[in-house]
Amino acid sequence: MSVMSGCSAPTSTVPVLFQAACPECKARFELSAGALRLAIGASRRTTFYSFICPECDAAVRKPAGERIVELLTRGGVRTLRLHSTS
Repeated sequence: MSVMSGCSAPTSTVPVLFQAACPECKARFELSAGALRLAIGASRRTTFYSFICPECDAAVRKPAGERIVELLTRGGVRTLRLHSTS
């Protein structure tokens, strides 16, 4: 997986960093948990993470499968749970 390849183990003294890449400018970088947002919806289509590219300021939104959701939530990324309107 090229966008999120992992995170360091969460501890009280070491900040968690996530490896990411921008699809617009192709830059690769590390982001802290505070730089990411995770939205969990009722389907794969409505579950995604997002961030602003630190290189080109593009708003990036990528789908998040189960493993990515687990990594991000364990790493302290702020999560929004989306509710269906049905």
